Amino acid sequence: MTITDALISTTLTAYLGQRPDEAGALAEPVRLLRRGRDLASRRTFPLHVTVGALLVHREAGILLVRHRAYGLLLQPGGHLEPGDTALAGAAVRELVEETGVDADAVSLSSRVPAYVEFGRVPARPDKDEPDHWHLDFGYVFTTARAEIGRVQESEVTGADWYPLPLAERLVGPRVARAAGPSVRAD
Repeated sequence: MTITDALISTTLTAYLGQRPDEAGALAEPVRLLRRGRDLASRRTFPLHVTVGALLVHREAGILLVRHRAYGLLLQPGGHLEPGDTALAGAAVRELVEETGVDADAVSLSSRVPAYVEFGRVPARPDKDEPDHWHLDFGYVFTTARAEIGRVQESEVTGADWYPLPLAERLVGPRVARAAGPSVRAD
């Protein structure tokens, strides 16, 4: 079964149950989800869902990629694909595709996303995409292995491990959620 608006809505509701202070910032995506617009499709505008993976290794830190299209340092992630059946599973798929990390070496820390961000994305005429919004669901994963495999050169220019405090300064506050209690307990 592919990812539906109902699954996205249920996941967002669970997230807001843990972070009710973010309800105002996420009110517009909640409204759009009620309209049933197939937000899992990259071709749905003005909003569609993306996923991110915050991969933490106790000694190495957090894995970040240099995103080719945006020229930014970010957590691995991207758009949903038709074969995806779970948001966290899509995040692992993106993580593996972009960094070559072994999927069997990765463990999900929580079924509830660590962050949900609603952000504007500039037009990309080369992909026939107008200005639009992403609703990004970010999941925390842990690993005992720090090996980075072959990076997906069409999407990223490199991948490296960063100490959590540095990663937070470079990427933003969502990275701090990767160091939450469930990760520290590893």
